[in-house]
Amino acid sequence: MSLIPDETLEQVRDSADLVGIIGESVELKRTGSDYRGPCPFHGGTHRNFAVIPRKGRYYCFVCHESGDVFSWFMKRTGMDYPTAVREVARRTGIPIPEREARSGPDPLEPLFAAVSVAQDWFTRQLLEAPAAQVAREYLEGRDISLETAALYGLGFAPPEQAFLSAMRELGLQHRVLVDAGLAATRDDGRVVPRFRGRLMFPIHDLRGRVAGFGGRLLRPGEPKYLNSPENALFHKGRQLYNLHQAKHAIRKAEQVILVEGYFDVLRLVLAGIEHVVAPLGTALTSDQATLLRRFAPTAVLLYDSDQAGLRATFRAGDELLRHGVRVRVATMPAGEDPDTLVRRGGAEALEPLIADAMDLLERKLQLLELKGWFEGVDHQREALDRLLPTIRAAADPITRDLYLKAVSLRTGVSREALLQQASARPEPPRAGAPARAEPGDDGAAPPARRVARIKADVNETELLRTLVRHPDWIPRAVEEVPLEWIEAPVLREVYEAMRLAPGDAGSPAFLERLSEVARRAWKKLGAFDAKYGTTDPDQTYVACCQALEVRPLQRQLDALLARQRQGASPEEYEGMVEEMKRLRLEIASRSPNERVKRYNRRAMRDAR
Repeated sequence: MSLIPDETLEQVRDSADLVGIIGESVELKRTGSDYRGPCPFHGGTHRNFAVIPRKGRYYCFVCHESGDVFSWFMKRTGMDYPTAVREVARRTGIPIPEREARSGPDPLEPLFAAVSVAQDWFTRQLLEAPAAQVAREYLEGRDISLETAALYGLGFAPPEQAFLSAMRELGLQHRVLVDAGLAATRDDGRVVPRFRGRLMFPIHDLRGRVAGFGGRLLRPGEPKYLNSPENALFHKGRQLYNLHQAKHAIRKAEQVILVEGYFDVLRLVLAGIEHVVAPLGTALTSDQATLLRRFAPTAVLLYDSDQAGLRATFRAGDELLRHGVRVRVATMPAGEDPDTLVRRGGAEALEPLIADAMDLLERKLQLLELKGWFEGVDHQREALDRLLPTIRAAADPITRDLYLKAVSLRTGVSREALLQQASARPEPPRAGAPARAEPGDDGAAPPARRVARIKADVNETELLRTLVRHPDWIPRAVEEVPLEWIEAPVLREVYEAMRLAPGDAGSPAFLERLSEVARRAWKKLGAFDAKYGTTDPDQTYVACCQALEVRPLQRQLDALLARQRQGASPEEYEGMVEEMKRLRLEIASRSPNERVKRYNRRAMRDAR
């Protein structure tokens, strides 16, 4: 039989009227953006069967049957895959171009079948198995319902040998399981499950077939995340989590949001932000950048703002630039990641950060400026060494020219000299030399400058910035902001000086009383414009005060979440979940804005 090109498969799947096709045999009624009806697979009478047009999939919340339009014809009529594709193509009027037939059966089909069977079994374990209680409680602690987990194919791999026994009963041989990356052969010849005691995330290829898994360990141990091994189906450096679902939204938005982890993706998708993907636990590769370029001209990097997150941001950004993708960086508040931010505030908490995302080079320049890297010839040379890789990476000639102009204006180095350096092949690192750090890596700073940096909670910085730029607010802060709220030593020195002489702030005498580091901090606070959120000083002041007031509670909550991720007994989990609910309620009750009010109401419902 002749082969059907992948691009035609996508076109046929995207053009199919899934609601109309399923509606021929199931009475569907619209419920919000989805359609519900009785399940035709298990003969249900209640409306537990959902058709989700925006995802092109159906799902039963009782028997857990799911799939796309091709799966529908295969499961309902017994068609094989090529016949189902041709039937849908006939209905949509899309001609099927033929390729030369493959001699013999597809050698990968048994592996895809094994992985698909395993994914279904893992999901049923998560929903039903007593051993999966730890996974269910873990998901509950992360505000993910079991229905949601099942809809997105999450599952649980038991800690013992139950997986191999179940697969043997289903007729799958050990050799197939090993080839599909589901089992491993030990030195003594014994075959064992590859995934044990893990929360399972299915990873799909572009055609929507499960190709592998990422497993999150739910007890102490290493590695925390384990992927399927490289095999004929799964290639960690050439696939992206959620791309099979996100590709249409990415094309529509002409933009892809890149995050670090599975839960970040899931949280954003649940909040209605669908053009989001994640690499599979490694730095973004050239193959992954090439893949993203097929779907969008622009990428927004939404990584953590800690040192590791910034390093990953700039590595990924440079790789995307090399493939002609325009790159913008969204700055996360300190201590937040996309999952926690959207969990607390919904999509509206993230939208301003995406809207205010800045160009990759501008973000580097901003960080270098804040850390004092442009003061002095030696330090400017260090700064240029960190900017040149991004200039070199820019494959688009206009982007490269703009980068050269921006760096020349900021440093005073001629465009010609920068172009010469950018065009030169960078020297390979000496053996044993440390890797070059990015602007976010504190360990890469010249020792003499390290003390000049303002390393603080973003709310402390924004609050002090407001007071420096609006000194008439200082008396109000003296009454409302305790000194212990300001933890960064340099900012505490500045604020303590303000409290001692509210009416003298900014005068020569005031600045003379400050240390050299604090004087530089005062200058930077007065000159730095906020790059996200509101510019209204009253709103900024109030928001920062609220955040700092509940920070101890938030730290308690974060500590509980961290403890929960490390693993705990069922009894400990129960107490931890209750304590987390209490903390969330208390945090929400202390914040009067409308977004937090909505969160408060939701938390109260959860507590009940």
